[in-house]
Amino acid sequence: MAERITGHTELIGLMAYPIRHSSSPAMHNEAFATLGLDYAYLAFEVDNSTLEDAVKGLRALKMVGSNVSMPNKTVVGQYLDELSPAAKMAGAVNTIVNDNGKLIGHITDGIGYMQSLKDNDIDVIGKKMTIAGAGGAATAIEIQAALDGVKEMSIFNIKDKFWANAEETVKKIRENTDCIVNLYDLDDKDKLREEIADSYLFAQATGVGMKPLEGQTVVPDETYFRPDLIVTDTVYAPRETETLRLAKKAGCKTMNGLGMMLFQGDAAFHLWTGKHMPIDHMKEVLDIKYD
Repeated sequence: MAERITGHTELIGLMAYPIRHSSSPAMHNEAFATLGLDYAYLAFEVDNSTLEDAVKGLRALKMVGSNVSMPNKTVVGQYLDELSPAAKMAGAVNTIVNDNGKLIGHITDGIGYMQSLKDNDIDVIGKKMTIAGAGGAATAIEIQAALDGVKEMSIFNIKDKFWANAEETVKKIRENTDCIVNLYDLDDKDKLREEIADSYLFAQATGVGMKPLEGQTVVPDETYFRPDLIVTDTVYAPRETETLRLAKKAGCKTMNGLGMMLFQGDAAFHLWTGKHMPIDHMKEVLDIKYD
């Protein structure tokens, strides 16, 4: 890294809290080095209380841009100059592009998730999926899946601060796509079992399974799953969450969040540099292997 940092090196950030566990800096910096691009990517611990100042700093330092993760995705839009259509629809931003002083917010989570399915030969288009979650990443996945042509979607979430967001997501999907979508209370485990039973895919898109909720799951036991069901988790640290462990026990094909991280990162990388990551090389570096 020291050998390639110069007075011309451009800076890209990642603003989230907690963030020290993230694989994104290693991924982006390896891609920059492989392609010979003069950029550096650093992680900054930023939460809602310091987010506005951090965005001002991004502009003042003329940074190329930044990724944004929890808990800032649904908050950062108010500090930006413009939102992409997908970010506006999702109500969340995970990528900021500094276009000559104009800060534009994008959301690449949904694109990354759908691309990771395709990369793993999983075709959910025209089929039914059940998804748990209503935060920034979950919303982006739900909207992108509906836009891409998923036939039916059952969304589950607890009645927390994101419930209103889930209701708004359902409304937007119904108004803008042909996807049949319904929202249910995640505490209704009988309904969860019923909806998973005729789904092609179950997506765990909450923070359950990662620190500080490591070892926990939104699905009570493996009887909710069946061998021909595909189960995915947006969490990648740990690589095998309790949800995926239960799914494997039931004989399901599973996928963790590493593929989504790679492909959402590639979409952001392209927005900043105009180039795509060396995907095959990055899959080796990140040790991405599909079941």
